[in-house]
Amino acid sequence: MNEPLEFAFEVACRPATAFSTWTTRASTWWPLDHSVSGERGLQVVFEEGVGGRIFERTSSGAEHQWGRITAWEPPSRLAYTWHLRFAPEDATDVEIRFVDVGGDRTRIEIVHGGWERLGGRAPQRREGNRLGWTSVFPHFVEAIDRGDG
Repeated sequence: MNEPLEFAFEVACRPATAFSTWTTRASTWWPLDHSVSGERGLQVVFEEGVGGRIFERTSSGAEHQWGRITAWEPPSRLAYTWHLRFAPEDATDVEIRFVDVGGDRTRIEIVHGGWERLGGRAPQRREGNRLGWTSVFPHFVEAIDRGDG
């Protein structure tokens, strides 16, 4: 099955706060076990704008690239290639929409596709990412609830 993964959940903040928490404050909420190094104190960096890198930087300065920004439309849309722990040529595509649903709430809508480029490896990678996303979301929600945005 190569169909895109689709997720949606709501957070208690405006879209601008959700977007900035996802992109400029990812180090406050991204789980260490979803990184290359797993090191405490690592920085998760989203370089602003199309073409910007997504990477982790360890306290020693080592950088591990995770992807590249393909759409940067604050506060409503972000898209990027994604290859955390894999080679850039094995990247998949992530698109995130930050939708204002009123009452200082934002619906986060994620579509993760591009599995067909992986051939026979697609089902295993897709399932791994499905599990990964569902374990990452609670960390983001907690960061919003703590006011890390």
